[in-house]
Amino acid sequence: MSTDYKFQGWMGLDPKSVDGNMKWQSYEPKEWKETDVDIKITHCGICGSDLHMLRSGWGETDYPCVVGHEIVGTAVRVGSKAEGGIKVGDRVGVGAQSSSCLKPDCAECSDGHENHCTNGTNTYGDKFKDGSGKSYGGYADYSRVPSHFVFKIPKEISSAEVAPMLCGGITVFSPLKRNGAGPGTKVGIVGIGGLGHFGLLYAKALGCEEIVAISRTSGKKEDAMKMGATKFIATDEDKDWATHNAMSLDLIVSTVSSPKMPLMDYFQLLKTYGQFIQVGAPEDSIPGFNCFALIGKGIKMGGSAIGSPSEIREMLDITVKKGVKPWIQERQLKDANQTVVDMVDGKARYRYVLVNEAHA
Repeated sequence: MSTDYKFQGWMGLDPKSVDGNMKWQSYEPKEWKETDVDIKITHCGICGSDLHMLRSGWGETDYPCVVGHEIVGTAVRVGSKAEGGIKVGDRVGVGAQSSSCLKPDCAECSDGHENHCTNGTNTYGDKFKDGSGKSYGGYADYSRVPSHFVFKIPKEISSAEVAPMLCGGITVFSPLKRNGAGPGTKVGIVGIGGLGHFGLLYAKALGCEEIVAISRTSGKKEDAMKMGATKFIATDEDKDWATHNAMSLDLIVSTVSSPKMPLMDYFQLLKTYGQFIQVGAPEDSIPGFNCFALIGKGIKMGGSAIGSPSEIREMLDITVKKGVKPWIQERQLKDANQTVVDMVDGKARYRYVLVNEAHA
């Protein structure tokens, strides 16, 4: 079945693409399956992952590559075997994952942990494991995605606001929720950028007793307090910050991607049996540390990768109930190259969202 629309978008062709050199080109989407949904894209958030992939920071990217995995738009074609009750005309979204094996004998998929399936497919820069083609992201006019990973968007959340939640939001909501953040808990969020600002927003939405924003300087303190922080630590402005705040937190979620993070100091902030969860993904190795920092207090260090479809739906439900509002800046899709450059330069406050002027 042919369509009357074309798949085209901003294509990264080599590592220099991140310098504002993406090219607008057509591409061939994955082979159509009756479990798929075609989406006319109206909005797409810009995620730090996009920068890593454009410049091959996490390993060599499979160019050509259209990045963008915070996709919102209108369903224009829905397969006869599509899941979720999606209909043509529905407003829908897609996050950082577009497929997993969904086999009954897959422990991860069967237990609702599709985001950890070893045969999953990323929303861009990847190949579908059934051989149906390559995945392309949301800096584009249209997207074709298996329906299991397409979500109906609640009417209470605007398209521009929900887009960055589909990766940025769930990346911090999932580890907060899974590791007990809520009433009575004291939580630290390391890094007050795109991910970190969601960490503060969702820690507040989950009802945490204390929410500590941790950043190098106090430049974002005023913003952080408005987002929900109850305390702010500027690590470059107090040489004894770890000592002054020792044994104060139950959980730390680290959103930074620096290979120079002071892990031993972060561990000092944790109470006995506290947890440190890393969600930022540095391009280099993280610093070494003394294992007695973990052993002495029985603390745990772990990681977290985006979230499952069920967690995304739970996040959207809490977003509506608690009125979570991300801090976003809208840019036109035609200006994607300049927006990527601005993102690299750290100008986002706190998430850029591309608006497809032809479809919005």
